[in-house]
Amino acid sequence: MANDFKDYYQILGVAKDATQAEVKKAFRKLARVHHPDVAADKATAESKFKEINEAYEVLGDTEKRKKYDTLGANWDQPGGGYQRGPMPGGAEFEFDGTGFSDFFERYFSGGGARRAAGYGGGFTGRGGATNGQDIEGDLMVTLEEAFTGSMRTIALRKSDPRTGQVITDEVQVRIPAGIGEGQRLRVPGHGGQGSGGAPDGDLYLRVRFASHPDFRVRGHDIHCDLSVAPWEAVLGATIPLKVPGGKSVQLRIPAGTSPGDQLRMKGYGLPKKNTPGDLYVEIAVATPPAPNAEERSLWEKLRDVSKFKPRD
Repeated sequence: MANDFKDYYQILGVAKDATQAEVKKAFRKLARVHHPDVAADKATAESKFKEINEAYEVLGDTEKRKKYDTLGANWDQPGGGYQRGPMPGGAEFEFDGTGFSDFFERYFSGGGARRAAGYGGGFTGRGGATNGQDIEGDLMVTLEEAFTGSMRTIALRKSDPRTGQVITDEVQVRIPAGIGEGQRLRVPGHGGQGSGGAPDGDLYLRVRFASHPDFRVRGHDIHCDLSVAPWEAVLGATIPLKVPGGKSVQLRIPAGTSPGDQLRMKGYGLPKKNTPGDLYVEIAVATPPAPNAEERSLWEKLRDVSKFKPRD
């Protein structure tokens, strides 16, 4: 089956010698523009957002980036270090609707040939009956989907090595609210075909959260950064904050907050069966630009009257 090459550097708009910080900055800038929550054309934005996430999944990881750079122009040639074509274990499998391209599934999904060719199964019972293979793929899930749950249609293409025939099987997959990173969704009977009356294998989809430009997921807790003005940190303030799930809340910044302090918002993390996770907001204090004459006079007055000694 075809696996078109993906130019991840072009997708993110960065040079091949870009630093990891530059890669991250480019991702965050593009992700904010194409996030389905803010884009006018949501259908086009969703496709672009997933493409950007896939590129960042590879280039944002130093080991995956090394592998990708090794592929280069010889990505599709024998001896390039990556196996293509028919693989051990029988039929090939490819996915549509998982959020990842066939190119990513083939080379970067983490399980090598086993993921593309299927695994498990093969048990031979009485009369030569053989269970179908189980197969596994990655499923990109956005933070918003993890909050609310969703239904996804996955197209699974199976190539029979004996006949060369390609069969497409559409599968409805329910993503439950509160799903966690790394969890596997089992779709019974949609793996490799059993023989001699033995059951077909199962399809397993491993959840991988799409990178978010503003939030980081740690288990069921969520972390984000918030920049405040010096006077907000010193005097305290109440700041509107958009939290995952589409809500907007008022966050109270206590007087005397320091850079690096974490404010915990209980229950604003991912849903969980008993109690939801929490949201942790890490504070950064933003320095104003060069002051005008009036502002400079006020800062100088503050300097002269303040008893604060940061280096004592």
